[in-house]
Amino acid sequence: MKEEIIENGIEYVRDGDYYIPNLKAPEGKFNIGKYGRLHSIFIKENRPCIYSMKMLNGTWLAYLEEIDTTSREMVDKLVKDMAVKQGITEELKAKDQMTWVAAMNGIKHSAEEIVLREFVCSMEVRR
Repeated sequence: MKEEIIENGIEYVRDGDYYIPNLKAPEGKFNIGKYGRLHSIFIKENRPCIYSMKMLNGTWLAYLEEIDTTSREMVDKLVKDMAVKQGITEELKAKDQMTWVAAMNGIKHSAEEIVLREFVCSMEVRR
């Protein structure tokens, strides 16, 4: 038996009587936050083929970092837009901080729910 084989573009090494894929962690450092981790769990549970494909071609961590970055940007934009529409201003912050904090917390929670439902935990696959 050969020590190494390449089949379907994947390198395998022999370990006893079995061939195991010779997978290596991608080089570099990835910043994966809350939304990337949540998307990771969702994909592993609901779309295992996508997970396997991205792991085998080495794009899984970069994909999660992109999802996390995009999600954070979406939440920030939604919070700003919703605050303007609801009339939450710096004047309110100066007058009544507790009311401003309560309003901003509610807005942030709503924005996160929208992003989680429509983007992070969506069955649509992002390339």
